[in-house]
Amino acid sequence: MSEITKQQVLDALSQVKGPDLKGDLVSRDMVTEIVVTGGNIMFGLSIDPAKAKELEPMRQAAERAVSEIEGVDKVMVALTAEKAPTNGATAPSTRGAKTQGAAPQSGAVAGVKHLVAVASGKGGVGKSTTAINVALGLAAMGLKVGVLDADVYGPSLPRLVGQKTLPQQDPTSEGKLQPAEAFGIKVMSMGFLVEEDTPMIWRGPMVQSALQQMLNDVEWGELDIMVIDMPPGTGDAQLSMAQQTPLAGAVIVSTPQDLSLIDARKGLNMFIKVSVPVLGIIENMSYFVCDKCDERHEIFGHGGAKAEAEKLDLPFLGEIPLDKMVRERSDSGEPVVVSEPDSVHAGIYKDIAKQIWAAVEGKTATASAGPKIVIE
Repeated sequence: MSEITKQQVLDALSQVKGPDLKGDLVSRDMVTEIVVTGGNIMFGLSIDPAKAKELEPMRQAAERAVSEIEGVDKVMVALTAEKAPTNGATAPSTRGAKTQGAAPQSGAVAGVKHLVAVASGKGGVGKSTTAINVALGLAAMGLKVGVLDADVYGPSLPRLVGQKTLPQQDPTSEGKLQPAEAFGIKVMSMGFLVEEDTPMIWRGPMVQSALQQMLNDVEWGELDIMVIDMPPGTGDAQLSMAQQTPLAGAVIVSTPQDLSLIDARKGLNMFIKVSVPVLGIIENMSYFVCDKCDERHEIFGHGGAKAEAEKLDLPFLGEIPLDKMVRERSDSGEPVVVSEPDSVHAGIYKDIAKQIWAAVEGKTATASAGPKIVIE
């Protein structure tokens, strides 16, 4: 079977009438960012956000048209807008592949008790590895846990959990996607829908819409907590997630050196500005213990994140040492919390998980209190 092309998708969409039945989707330049990976097709339709609800039949017609292309397995259509609403309203709800029904109100995710963001001011600090191991630490407590990989441009969750299975539609939940499962937790990532080497050349509105779909058009079921692995930085996608999703709190991951802490402060301030409680700071790659000489080396410095937490009157959740085993287990899809549950690293992640759970359950006063910002 020949590979599906973007032109085939455009040809199919050219048969779908535009708003008010005038012209077609292609001639009206409404089709954005087509992504084809095997039999999975994703594209956006640029619309006036005020008309999102009334244009849902058009979205469904576009989905059906592309679904009829030979070789297509799944279609994800996002309604996007070049301009966000200016009246303080949240972005309109979006639908996932062949889904029906409205998204939960106020950005809440049906069945999920708490949503916690794991964030960093910059990439390369081990945020995703920390997020999955903390999630598994929460699961080790007997909690029902889900993980959403919100890094659309660089999804790493499939590799971290050794899972590449394409999410399937759940016939019992009005066509929502069934999340993948790994080590007893539910997981969802754009990495399940595209190949690792496929670049996601999407503009902000498309990314925001895709994130809302992965939250609201996936059948998460009943979860005690969902860990959201945020994209690094403080861009549009991060801000939209923080504003449109009812987060119980955020955890900041940083390495000890000053350059990383500068960016970590930006992440902290972003959550503060949108009134999301900061549950604490984690210092990753805090130190290294040589397996030959057993000496401790502070490669990136040490204690910077703890000092920052103390300065801002925030909980310091723990120090995670730099260790080859953690990297090897992550690369092989066997996170250290499940592959080496009795190791020092697993113990640290589990302890951090306990602190996070205590904070979101309201058992610690400092977690819900706004941080004190110190300007020097």
